[in-house]
Amino acid sequence: MANFDNIRLEKGLYCGGSFTGALESIDPSENYKGTSLEGLDAYQRQLKRFDIKVSGAGSDVVEKFFKTSDSATLFPEYVARAVRQGMEEANSLPKLSASVTNIDSLDYRSITSIPSDDDKTLKVVAEGAEIPQTTVKTRENLVKLHKRGRMLVASYEAIRFQRLDLFTVTLRQIGAHIAKAQLADAIDTIINGDGNGNPASATKAASAGTLTYADIVNLWKDLDPYEMNVLIANNADAVHMLNLSEFKDSAAGLNFHATGKMITPIGAELVRSAAVPAGTIIGLDKNCALEMVKAGDVMTEYDKLIDRQLERAAITSIAGFAKIFTDASRKLTV
Repeated sequence: MANFDNIRLEKGLYCGGSFTGALESIDPSENYKGTSLEGLDAYQRQLKRFDIKVSGAGSDVVEKFFKTSDSATLFPEYVARAVRQGMEEANSLPKLSASVTNIDSLDYRSITSIPSDDDKTLKVVAEGAEIPQTTVKTRENLVKLHKRGRMLVASYEAIRFQRLDLFTVTLRQIGAHIAKAQLADAIDTIINGDGNGNPASATKAASAGTLTYADIVNLWKDLDPYEMNVLIANNADAVHMLNLSEFKDSAAGLNFHATGKMITPIGAELVRSAAVPAGTIIGLDKNCALEMVKAGDVMTEYDKLIDRQLERAAITSIAGFAKIFTDASRKLTV
């Protein structure tokens, strides 16, 4: 059984991209089954080793991470985990993405299949006849990856005696901002395409400047044969939509009052984002429309500038989006 108390911690553990993964290779969690440490990952065991409490009323101050050089190595992972928590809490991308692809480079070319209406019909194949083909090929252009992040700068005095649970709130907010920026990238890809000549087709409202329930039904109809299970709109258009009489269904109202989740009469989940242009509502099949591409996880580069007594942490995340089936998303133009 590995002794987590004797592991030498150094910055080189971050080189592989996953600090916790590197620790797990040295100190596997499976070795702790049936012990009091079962359920903790390798990083959490190191927090226990140095008696660092990062949450709750009894959380420690930031300075405790820097009592020794070994414990200081844990600080970037603490920052990354707090940022990831904020991203997950504010993240609507799982509602939009059919697939998440993790890559270890900055170049990625997605695949596509563009079936015709005839290809979508699985016809009867006579004995000895050729079976119809579906062609899958790589995209002509690479997926555009965007690096999003923040440089967190604070004087040593400002954070030295701050409780970690309070500091975590600031880091979670940074994560929330990154998640919103990535959602905006996803919406831009849905509307304008991923650079491969595949913008979303448009369904126009019957009366310009006026949204009706019939317009949304037409959007649902035009998305066939895909299922419209997500609607995306900005705040103003979402309010107009929810004020339509058909959206005031009693069952929908009960669900909204009980859970805060907005649903629509046609079963699609409503996602709000300021990134959607005014007068545009997006309908998509979340199971077929979008692929999220990530170049690693949240990265934290920590630097202590002693001469200026500043603490700096660069928090970044690299991600991009590609369309899978172009017709699996459409926009309603009001």
